[in-house]
Amino acid sequence: MLMTKRKPATVGEILVEEFMRPMGLTQAALAEAMGVQRKHVNELCNDRRTVTAATALILARVFGNSPEFWLNVQRRSDLWEAMNSPRERKRIARAKPLGAAA
Repeated sequence: MLMTKRKPATVGEILVEEFMRPMGLTQAALAEAMGVQRKHVNELCNDRRTVTAATALILARVFGNSPEFWLNVQRRSDLWEAMNSPRERKRIARAKPLGAAA
């Protein structure tokens, strides 16, 4: 597993900086294109909502990329948070590797 001190870009940062700003999209316009409430888009943009499989499929359809792109952005962010949270690191350290598979 790649350990890095630099926090990866979040879904909200990617969504706003790489997609919405260059396309001149407002949250309201994106919400309409996605077929969701503006609150949903606002929460994504402000990293208060995570990307689910369904949301990844919707974003991929709207922006013409892949759902894997959106899920990977979320996954990188989730892994970094877990690896850099003292509480989570303690939980992970308590796990004991199993012996060789039978």
